[in-house]
Amino acid sequence: MKLSEYVTHDGVGLAELVARGEVTPAELASTARLASEAVNPQINAVVETWPAQDAPAPGSTPLAGVPFLIKDLAVAMAGQRTELGSRLAAGNVATSDSSLMARFRCAGLVTLGRTATPEFAYSTTTEGVLYGATRNPWDPTRSPGGSSGGSGAAVAAGIVPLAHATDAAGSIRVPAAANGLFGLKPTRGRISMGPDADEVFNGLAVHGALSRSVRDSAALLDLVHGPEAGDPYAAGRPERPYAQEVTRSPGSLRIGLLTRPWGGRTVDGTIIDATLRSARLAESLGHRVEEVRVDLGVSWEDFVLANARLWTTNLVTWIDGFAAAFGRPVDSTTLEPEALAAYAYGRRVSGAEFVHALATRNGVARALGRYFTDHDLLLTPTLPELPVPLGTYADGAEEADGLGWLRQVFHRSPFTAPFNVAGTPAMSVPLETDPATGLPVGIQFAAGYGREDVLFRLAGQLEQAAPWAQRTPSVWAGRHDRG
Repeated sequence: MKLSEYVTHDGVGLAELVARGEVTPAELASTARLASEAVNPQINAVVETWPAQDAPAPGSTPLAGVPFLIKDLAVAMAGQRTELGSRLAAGNVATSDSSLMARFRCAGLVTLGRTATPEFAYSTTTEGVLYGATRNPWDPTRSPGGSSGGSGAAVAAGIVPLAHATDAAGSIRVPAAANGLFGLKPTRGRISMGPDADEVFNGLAVHGALSRSVRDSAALLDLVHGPEAGDPYAAGRPERPYAQEVTRSPGSLRIGLLTRPWGGRTVDGTIIDATLRSARLAESLGHRVEEVRVDLGVSWEDFVLANARLWTTNLVTWIDGFAAAFGRPVDSTTLEPEALAAYAYGRRVSGAEFVHALATRNGVARALGRYFTDHDLLLTPTLPELPVPLGTYADGAEEADGLGWLRQVFHRSPFTAPFNVAGTPAMSVPLETDPATGLPVGIQFAAGYGREDVLFRLAGQLEQAAPWAQRTPSVWAGRHDRG
């Protein structure tokens, strides 16, 4: 299969070719490797590849035989390295599959490598020391977002049609917006974090994916959602498969419009214009859109403080664990300044402060829950600005403490983190581009707890009304046919 043909199909489309016998999983894996060889040197999205280990039966699932990549964090594949983007964890090899990895195999995905992440996923740009900066395929001088920036850049450049991602403060939706992709953060408890964890970052983090089509994300969530034995809680089972929701009418939804972020930072004019155009699109489809103010239940400073306490105390345990396992020091030879600052800050957080942070998490969840009793969705920009130049996040990073660094991260993506704290689903949809640069602009839609069904219905409708599949970045595997 030529690369120019390979990139025209999403994952479900490739699986249909496999089911009809027009191509084999092995041939697709070979094509994906060629795609990586063609474009990865320009974007540094994939940090390691390996030969295919799985040979799924054609047609056994909606994604059987589809090439896939996993993020270098939070998912373990037996015999492969999981380094969390950190020198401290360099060489860490998984001894067994995590629950999600086992489900990826059962889903028929053929995992061929791992993608870049910033150290311990503690950023919304992907510029780590261990493997170097990942570049945005639309403009390689800019960030692809993070922390799932490697997965975002790989999918956007056409290496694979979809890839694993995680999201603790926007790390699916930020790369989706930066790279012109669809990305849905599921409800807390929708996908198991087991068996080595019941929660990650006290429930702020979830697994998910980045894809070029809505139906790919829906099909994958159908195949991997649900609890594992010992999970402390689980989101309720959906009424029907999410893949079916993509083609169902959402009806007339009541959608709140929020263009001013919590915290009050300025949103670029081109982003506001794109968001208002998306609101008008939603209205043209029969939805009721009204400007709203949404109470978080706490001040923005208290919100950031609670997140900093939860993030950094969790990072202390990760860092201490890897330092002990490998006999490595916790210093600038093993950790970047942001992680070192988080470690120092987290060690100072008291037990009472930690419990207070959990209470803040509850307060935010209750406040947003009240909003969703009156509205079906909330519409916001995903990001307040276009993808930033590489190196932007480094300004002031050396001097920041754990709280200061997270304040900077949240300043760059203030619309996304509240839904991690509340545990509710949210998606970034690539509805817009910036007229001056051609860079993608993501629009976020958030829903109440457990309502991925509503999001998928609307996403399918939007994809039909304002399709984005024909937009391709400057770094694109489809331009690299051989022979």
